Amino acid sequence: MVSNVIPFSQALRERTWTSHSESEGANFMGDLMSGKGTRDDYIALVAQHFFIYEAIEAAADRMKNDPVAAPFITSKLTRLPAIEEDLRFLIGEDWREQITPLPTTARYVARINEVAATWNGGFVAHHYTRYLGDLSGGQIIRTLMQRQFGFETNGVGFYLFGDIAKPKEFKETYRAQLDATGWDDAERDRVIDEVLVAYRFNTELFVDLANAKATAAA
Repeated sequence: MVSNVIPFSQALRERTWTSHSESEGANFMGDLMSGKGTRDDYIALVAQHFFIYEAIEAAADRMKNDPVAAPFITSKLTRLPAIEEDLRFLIGEDWREQITPLPTTARYVARINEVAATWNGGFVAHHYTRYLGDLSGGQIIRTLMQRQFGFETNGVGFYLFGDIAKPKEFKETYRAQLDATGWDDAERDRVIDEVLVAYRFNTELFVDLANAKATAAA
């Protein structure tokens, strides 16, 4: 039986807010956002994004005909070409040979591949976590990186959604699609739990990035 007490999108936001805040507040990201981080720190983050979005967008391609997942999938959200251009600008033409996934990234990618192979709700959970975050807090990150490192659009293309004229309206439509999935309470709980898994991966990735930086400096 589907609960009509509050919309699913609202329940999702309310039940994941603490984890979301913890992820944003991780030390590595906190330093980057407050001006204590370096250009190399930002490049390290972009490099890990490449592996994550390579996985999620390959999954989206496989899921494009799935009746539950399909409404959420649109080329307007596609980030991988922008990430590749950012890395080309930030590192050079041989960027692909210079980046490797950190341990958390490898686990994160494996999880995306696992759920996307068997569970459309799990795919939507990871899709929601990444892209709605990019359209929200990601815009603040872009502005700060432009200010700190003198970027114009090169280097921060990942955060520029040129095909989405009104992000607020896009996010409202996305949340309406979440509410319209028809998931029962058990599936809704399962999807929320998977969003929490995604947030944990993000927090652990920031820890990995901080540790990698400390190791390089030692």
